[in-house]
Amino acid sequence: MVPFSIAGIQMNISMEHANIDAMGHKLDVLVSRFPWVQMVVFSELAPFGPAPYHAQPTGGPAEQIFCQMAAKHGLWLLPGSLFERVGDDIYNTAPVIDPNGKVVTRYRKMFPFLPYEMGIKPGTEFCVFDVPNAGRFGVSICYDMCFPETTRTLVSMGAECILHPTMTDTIDRDVELPIARASATISQCYFFDVNGIGDCGTGRSIVVGPSGYVIHEAGGGEETMPVEIDLSQVRREREVGIRGLGQTLKSFRDRPIEFPVYRKHPGKTDYLDSLGPLIKPTRGPRSERALPPERVAPSSEPAIVPASAADAGFPLAAAEAIPLLHAHV
Repeated sequence: MVPFSIAGIQMNISMEHANIDAMGHKLDVLVSRFPWVQMVVFSELAPFGPAPYHAQPTGGPAEQIFCQMAAKHGLWLLPGSLFERVGDDIYNTAPVIDPNGKVVTRYRKMFPFLPYEMGIKPGTEFCVFDVPNAGRFGVSICYDMCFPETTRTLVSMGAECILHPTMTDTIDRDVELPIARASATISQCYFFDVNGIGDCGTGRSIVVGPSGYVIHEAGGGEETMPVEIDLSQVRREREVGIRGLGQTLKSFRDRPIEFPVYRKHPGKTDYLDSLGPLIKPTRGPRSERALPPERVAPSSEPAIVPASAADAGFPLAAAEAIPLLHAHV
């Protein structure tokens, strides 16, 4: 058995003021009650909420305070994420701090929640780090998990547990929960998805094991979630399969094909090109408005749904008028 203890902290996050002092208090209480905890994870943008004007330089004052907290308690700390300013760019960044109070790595969110998180630059580097005598951990943030390639890559880099701060205050939290469970199952890893409450979340954080079983799902209030995981179970699942069945990582490794969909620009006739620009939806009907008048079928006739912009017989520029609607995850 390779035990390691992680606590997710689901707490009230305010957009009106900084939450750093409250986070420190939660950490003090946690360690007093559960001194065996070795790592603590907060929710996305927990220090200041989703306000880019709070962006700090790399290694700024807030991060230094978190380093002091980690060193004080001698534990690994992922203080959610905060906006990081690098020159003219702003990233949504999660620092990883070791028990000595040193930042060992930082992860910049790869998929800002566009079109609603405009102005935030996406990161381009995956993030894994090793905890001595325990195992390898990976970091992703919120909307990243809607792109399974992010989790797949972390696991391909050896991650046995994914730490996933999130900030979901909308009606689609029930959509995220099965994604978290599927991510853990397909990747045969632990998955800690920690959400906030109040101004920045509806709670319902979830911890899933490598067999796909839900270890804990929080409610809608403040919760401290200390969980001891067994990383040898991850290694066993990857050896013999999920619940002794599907060996998904080995099958992916031994696949006989490369997937054409992973070519970023496979051609102007690709269906994805027909979806239009990534912009906020507007009021009123959109699907008919996106088609040239000559392609809109009269109400008495069945509508023709072309396979792509090219099949429809109109140029890509016309298809680009179609706005793309996403729920927040």
